[in-house]
Amino acid sequence: MRASYRTCLTILLTLILTACGAPAPAPEQATLPFVLITSAPDATATPTPFQPSLYTPTQPPLFSFDANSAPQLIFPTETPSATTTPQIDLTATISFDQLFPTQAAPPPESLAVNPTALPPLTDNETINFLLIGSDRRPTGTSHRTDTMLIAIVWPREGQVSLISIPRDLWIYIPTVGMQRINTAYQSGEGGYPGGGMGLLKDTILQNLGIRIDHIAMVEFDGFSRIVDTLGGIEVPIACAYTDWRLKAPNLDQNNEDNWWLYTVGPGEVYMDGDLALWYARSRLRSSDFDRGRRQQEVLRTLFNKALQTGTFTKIPQLYNDLSSSVLTDLGLADMLRMAPYSVNFTNANIRSYYIRPPYVQGWTTPGGASVLLPQEEALQQMLIEATTLSPYAAVRENIIVEVQNGARFETLEALAASRLNYAGYQTTMGIADRRDYANSVLVDFTPGQDSAQQQTIINVLGLYSANIISLPDANSTVQYRVILGADYKACFKPEDLSH
Repeated sequence: MRASYRTCLTILLTLILTACGAPAPAPEQATLPFVLITSAPDATATPTPFQPSLYTPTQPPLFSFDANSAPQLIFPTETPSATTTPQIDLTATISFDQLFPTQAAPPPESLAVNPTALPPLTDNETINFLLIGSDRRPTGTSHRTDTMLIAIVWPREGQVSLISIPRDLWIYIPTVGMQRINTAYQSGEGGYPGGGMGLLKDTILQNLGIRIDHIAMVEFDGFSRIVDTLGGIEVPIACAYTDWRLKAPNLDQNNEDNWWLYTVGPGEVYMDGDLALWYARSRLRSSDFDRGRRQQEVLRTLFNKALQTGTFTKIPQLYNDLSSSVLTDLGLADMLRMAPYSVNFTNANIRSYYIRPPYVQGWTTPGGASVLLPQEEALQQMLIEATTLSPYAAVRENIIVEVQNGARFETLEALAASRLNYAGYQTTMGIADRRDYANSVLVDFTPGQDSAQQQTIINVLGLYSANIISLPDANSTVQYRVILGADYKACFKPEDLSH
């Protein structure tokens, strides 16, 4: 039982994906468990008429970022109005207008009134978590919940669906009306039953049809300490990412000379807590959609790290260090009840989903704010898939693919393994006999030699073709072996992979 307990706690500390928890909070001093999700402090978020209190005449200076220069400081002299335009230039990598069309038009009729709640999409076989990255304001206890991610867990089957929610999703908030979803928590702190967590749960059930059983909220410092306590993480970055970063975490962020353009990847990149936090929260040269992808990328890496035996020795330090960083409603009974199920999870258990175009469409409110309108039919179809046991998982979770790097680019095997994990395949990594393969090779050890499965693996890896070697072996510990050649291109979009 002790081993199962430690396994469950390890997974909790990295994903909160198994309904495990920590001792319930005492009346005066909360004792809290840990969750790994972060959000960017966003002083430039477009305000709306519903939250004028978020801005004061004494607000800190804002940055104006240009793709080819250092950050420029802007010192506001008065309270911004409800139609203030963000000062961050996102056009360096992706056009803001491409993501958020700005034609002013009335919202669909269903969004102009109190909409009918969606029917529940999840049943009692799942345990559903809302993971929140919070920016606590220095002037009080209010939280800005700019990062939200739903984790739907089938503990017996060992499956998980992650759904990233953009902060600008324009939905109906009970007792408030139509508003951005990231305002729900703060609105609930004004007296709603259950407070901010209660209103956020009801908002998600009303608009997405997903019952939230538990919520966990973490602040930035807790995330960094988790990564550092684990000894850092090796994140497989398929596509290089460049954004503004402080040259050192202790430098004054209001001094533009302390910033530089920083690039990570491609390749498997070692990250300490500070680098992992930057990678998961930065968005100055990309978008909230891309930030959601990177956050899930880090979460997957932490999950895999948690499955390694070496992390067990760090659990006491994690527990003690992070007890003040996370707010949650999980308790010790949850941990004990779920401990036996932790052995069901592998590196292929997580399906990733993102509420992004075409599931949402940009729209400008009458107050001038750029928001995201749900495209109901497309969004509901995606949510149905995310909240249903995968028909592929039963087949793919029993398939183990060994990945070997036969090319000269280092850590290529880790990138390919991550790509296969996104598609639901378990992976291991081996050492190739040589590193000068021009073309990739797929070795099939299965007795059945299923050509359709062979082609699916080739397609998942984005290869036009591969040399297929048939070596049926009923005693093989893996079903397939992939030897990557110089023809393998590592960069891919996880949202394009089939589950």
